Amino acid sequence: MNGSEAEAIDFMNWFCDLPYRHKIFICGNHDECLYGANIDGLDGNVHYLCNTGVEIDGISFYGVPMFMGDCIAERQACNYAMIPNATDVLITHCPPYGILDYDDDMNYGSKELLRQVKGIMPRLHLFGHIHRHHGMTNVNSMIFSNGSIMNEDYSCLQSPNLIELV
Repeated sequence: MNGSEAEAIDFMNWFCDLPYRHKIFICGNHDECLYGANIDGLDGNVHYLCNTGVEIDGISFYGVPMFMGDCIAERQACNYAMIPNATDVLITHCPPYGILDYDDDMNYGSKELLRQVKGIMPRLHLFGHIHRHHGMTNVNSMIFSNGSIMNEDYSCLQSPNLIELV
């Protein structure tokens, strides 16, 4: 549940070998071993976003990870506040409050993130974290995608959300 350095390296090797033109990843709450890590040596078409962005084919991507130390110390709200206004595709681990975030009779999403998303209005917001609400929805012309690939008890793979950016 915490992820080890060996598991992170195994993931990166697998991810880099996927047959896609570009690949982007961020860290989630199971990736604490990568907190503060400087990940280098990735192929030029593989992008690790940690409160950073990249532009690919004229589309701006920005990624905000979810490290528990940031959440506990309230640095996460600062991370959300740094999301650039010119973001086309926002990638976070945590969902925005009230959007594909409901489980155990409560919404687990971030209200700070929801405020930022409403102000920025990215074309697409990709996130995960709440496994029970895998899926997609459209709100105010923005596509929200909870791409949690495992179900809530980690026993079954779910179909990926496929989105074509045009």
